[in-house]
Amino acid sequence: MNDAAMRALGASATLLAYASLCMAVFWRERRRAGQQRRIAAELAGDGGKVPTLVLFGSQTGQAEAIAWQTAGWLRDMGEAARVLSLNEAGAADLLQARRALFITSTYGEGDAPDGASVFSEILMGAVKAPLLSALRYSVLALGDRQYQHFCGFGRALDDWLSRAGAAREHARLEVDNSDAQALAAWRTQVGGSAPPDSVAPAPLPWRLAARELMNPGSAGTPVFHLAFAPPEGSAPHWESGDLAQLTVPGDPTRPRDYSIASIPGDGSLHLLVRQEQHADGSLGTASGLLTSTLPVGGALALRIRPHRAFRLGENAARPLILIGNGTGIAGLRSHLRERARGGRHQNWLLFGERNAQYDRLYGAEIDAWQRSGVLQRVDRVFSRDPAERRYVQHRLLQVESEVLAWLARGAAIYVCGSLQGMASGVDAALRQITGDAALRELSAAGR
Repeated sequence: MNDAAMRALGASATLLAYASLCMAVFWRERRRAGQQRRIAAELAGDGGKVPTLVLFGSQTGQAEAIAWQTAGWLRDMGEAARVLSLNEAGAADLLQARRALFITSTYGEGDAPDGASVFSEILMGAVKAPLLSALRYSVLALGDRQYQHFCGFGRALDDWLSRAGAAREHARLEVDNSDAQALAAWRTQVGGSAPPDSVAPAPLPWRLAARELMNPGSAGTPVFHLAFAPPEGSAPHWESGDLAQLTVPGDPTRPRDYSIASIPGDGSLHLLVRQEQHADGSLGTASGLLTSTLPVGGALALRIRPHRAFRLGENAARPLILIGNGTGIAGLRSHLRERARGGRHQNWLLFGERNAQYDRLYGAEIDAWQRSGVLQRVDRVFSRDPAERRYVQHRLLQVESEVLAWLARGAAIYVCGSLQGMASGVDAALRQITGDAALRELSAAGR
């Protein structure tokens, strides 16, 4: 067979593989959508009752999980329920409802989470709020007391609903890091007395198989790659973008979430953890356990948490713009490993760290993906190398036309990294590039 025939055969095989992947994604999403429709129909009842609206604003998926669980409790009591993301809800939904239960997290220092950003900007930011005098409501606000504006968005939502004339059915409940007592109180408010079911699967013992220092000589604190072998006799499943949750023994009130940096096909669960070092030389409770105290071979209880807002989902067949800094490369790496496995090559990585000499986290792997075509483009920004410090958000503005070209081809954007600095900087850069209205449309479309 000559070279031309071989190339044609290879191209045909590639197209066939791509078509098979597209069909697999299509049927998986169709089954998932069908399951959601069946569950929604079951919750809605026979149409004889006005359903209670159960609205969620989620960042990592916890609020969504509690919303569906809440709707299940209502169904068990013979009540109809309708579950919606806040970004899917409009003024008409609120005006038609008689009762609404709001479950929402807060992003950073008081901002709306991704799953409520459009609702916050369009409805809550409107000059004239809808008149909601016929609506009774309750708010479950999820937060973390380490932030100054604890449950800030949940509080703002509660105040907005009250100003719009809605009647509080119960006082706002605020939950610090999945506090079980607060969630039990929410269960009672909804209308029952049984304790809440588990929102997430039980933690399982994972064994630390390897730990590697990733940035020796760095001006920053040490960053470690960790590989955990799955529990014996089990084959845990997760999707790229999901989280591993660690509850440190002796500190059950503050579980820590880490982006999973691998996919199940890797055979182990990978984390990328920056060691927190206090002024007195002691290590952070969770990062110290992961990066120092836990011996290789030792076991640690981890819970896998779905992060639906960060999964590929309906974006699986789209081009991806992946933006991150520091240990945020972990969540982006899981997506790239999934894309490499599925033969998806329309990926662009923009990544920031301190120094090129010491902080090329997963650098060899990224270089290999670029050579093989998994990554069409890589932009690395090392803030401490040039005379003038530059960050990922500055690079975005420099390549504005390319960003717009990728978005015009249907690209989805994923951002993973430090909340302080990068996240707000990237958001501001994207707003400058696309305009506020276009960015809202991207958010509403799950892109």
